[in-house]
Amino acid sequence: MSVLAIVEHDRGLISPASLGVLTAARNLAKQMNSKFEALTIGADADALSETISKYGAATVHQVHHPMLLDFGPEAWGESIAQVVRKTLPQIVIGSGTERGNEIIAQAAARLDLPAAMNCTEFSSIFDGTGPLRVVRARWGGSLIEESQIEASIKLVTLANHIVEPIEHPESTTMSVVDVDLDSSVIHSFVRDRVERVAGVTLATSPVVVSGGRGVGSAEGFAPLEDLAKLLNGVVGCSRAVTNNGWRNHTDQVGQTGTRIAPDIYIACGISGAIQHWVGAMASKNILAINIDPQANIVTKAAYAVIGDLHEVVPAISAEIKRRRDKL
Repeated sequence: MSVLAIVEHDRGLISPASLGVLTAARNLAKQMNSKFEALTIGADADALSETISKYGAATVHQVHHPMLLDFGPEAWGESIAQVVRKTLPQIVIGSGTERGNEIIAQAAARLDLPAAMNCTEFSSIFDGTGPLRVVRARWGGSLIEESQIEASIKLVTLANHIVEPIEHPESTTMSVVDVDLDSSVIHSFVRDRVERVAGVTLATSPVVVSGGRGVGSAEGFAPLEDLAKLLNGVVGCSRAVTNNGWRNHTDQVGQTGTRIAPDIYIACGISGAIQHWVGAMASKNILAINIDPQANIVTKAAYAVIGDLHEVVPAISAEIKRRRDKL
């Protein structure tokens, strides 16, 4: 018996979401009294075995093939399917990111097995026999579904930011697996990239200051930019803002944007539609600034300022500067 964690990476750089997957897989394996194994795809991911060993995997299966120079969903899905056929794990768990969900879906189709995506909870009494009960977020987080997976091999993905990564170093062995890939799996591959400026991103920043329709214009984001800079954070926005062309889609927080988990999320002039809440719900603290005390984001926030963001945000920045000048 084993639990197999799929390690998502980008040219050898591990995805932060995979650390939560490794922790969840280790916990499940311990609960089932089974082996915890991991899978990396492409030779450029071989070096990740050192990181994976810190999370307790007994074996790291390293898939090699000349085609696996970059990410391709069909090739990665077929690689997972071939390893699953060889190792016969009871549970295969991937990350609930766009890539993670896509490759698990690819593997499931090739194995003719069901897959449960974006799971937030696994049964605490599952011992490896019978169906696995899972809880997962559906319909953009507006529906929490409890279901059972009855397949002999259970394929799942873990919703992002659900499990806090915790290291548990163990001795790890490596197993190189050569897979057989043909032209049918090369339809989609990453061929080119646009490099972003190094530094914190919307997904990783401990402080996010976001604006919604209430900001009023692209120019209205200037005070939010000032506040984010003072707090060493980044600026985000709602879908309404990107629809109006005020900010780029890369700044969007939400179901169809970026899911965040900052120490504090400052939501300015945002109503808090369910699609936006899905992207922000993992925030450790939320401060809502809104003129509507009944706005959805206000009712969900730990702290709220009922007032005009165009007055409140500059006042916060001025107070931060005043206090720092005294130091």
